Amino acid sequence: MTTKPTPRVIPDRLTSPLSRALRSWEALLFAVAVAVFIANSFASPYFLNAWNLSDATFNFTEKAMIAFAMALLIIAGEIDLSVASIIALASTVMGLVMTAGFGTPEIVLAGLATGLACGALNGFFVARLGLPSIVVTIGTMSLFRGISYIVLGDQAFTGYPKDFAYFGQGYVWWVFSFELVLFAVLAIGFYILLHRTNFGRAVYAIGNNPTAALFSGIRVERVRFILFLLTGLMSGIAAVCLTSRLGSTRPSIATGMELEVVTMVVLGGVSILGGSGSIPGVVLAAIIMGLVTFGFGLLNVPGIVMSIFLGLLLIGTIALPRLAKGLRRG
Repeated sequence: MTTKPTPRVIPDRLTSPLSRALRSWEALLFAVAVAVFIANSFASPYFLNAWNLSDATFNFTEKAMIAFAMALLIIAGEIDLSVASIIALASTVMGLVMTAGFGTPEIVLAGLATGLACGALNGFFVARLGLPSIVVTIGTMSLFRGISYIVLGDQAFTGYPKDFAYFGQGYVWWVFSFELVLFAVLAIGFYILLHRTNFGRAVYAIGNNPTAALFSGIRVERVRFILFLLTGLMSGIAAVCLTSRLGSTRPSIATGMELEVVTMVVLGGVSILGGSGSIPGVVLAAIIMGLVTFGFGLLNVPGIVMSIFLGLLLIGTIALPRLAKGLRRG
C-alpha cells in the first residue's frame, strides 16, 4: 500500500514578485477599477469626454487626501471619526479670517492651522491620556461641528477672494486640476512615508503589537500623536480645497464624509484591526469610489442609493476576508 505524497507548499516569500502581485488585493482592485470604467463608458455616452473624466476626479480627491493619513492611523490600530467635522470647523475659521479682511495666504494658513489644532487635541486625548480613539473622536466630531453651528447658525460665509478659487477650481495643465495634481503628489509622499521609512515600519509594528513595539524602542505615544496631527493637517488641506471649490462655508459642509473616508481606506485593503494595508490600495479604492459616484451621477441615481451602496460596501469589505478565511479553514 503506497501513501500519497504530501504536496509541497511553497512559502509566499519564495514565490516570484509578479506572482505575489497578481494575487494581491491591489490587483483585484485594479481589475474592478477597469471594469467600472468600462461599465461607465457603456452606461453614458458622455463619460469618455476628457473634461467629464476630469470632473469625475473631484468626487474622490478631497476624501482621498484624508484617506492617506487615515490609512496610517488605522494601520496603527487607531481611528479618527472627526475628520468631516474638522473640515467644517476649519472652513468656518477660514470664513472668519476672510470676513476680517485678510487675503488668500492668511485664509489658507488659518485652515491648515485649525486642522493641526484639532488633530493635536485628538492626539492629546488618545496618545497622552490613553483614551480610546473611537470614543474621543466621536466626542470631538460633535464638538467641532457644534462650534461651526454656533458661529454660523443657518447662515453662510461667501465672497472669498477670486484667487482663492484656484485651489478647488483651478487647473495646472489642460484637464489636470490642482486637486488632482495635489492628490498624486500626496499619494507619492504617503507611499514613501509608509513603505520606505522607519516611521512607516513603526506604524506597522504598533498596529501589530503596541506592547512589543514599545519594548523594541519605538516611541508609541509620539508616533500616535504624529498620526493624529497628520490626519488633522490633511483634513485642513481638504477643507481648503472643498471650501474653494464650493465658494462658500456652511456648518453642514462635508457631512457624512467620514464614512466615505473610512470606506475608502478599508476597501483599499487596510485591516480595520490594524497592522496591514498599503497606500496603492487606498489610491485604487479612491479611484473606484470616484468612478462609481460619477457613474451614478450620470445615470441620475438618487444620493440615498449611493449612501446605501457605501454602507453595503463597507460591511462587505470587512466581512468578506473573514468569510474567506473561515471557508479556507473549513
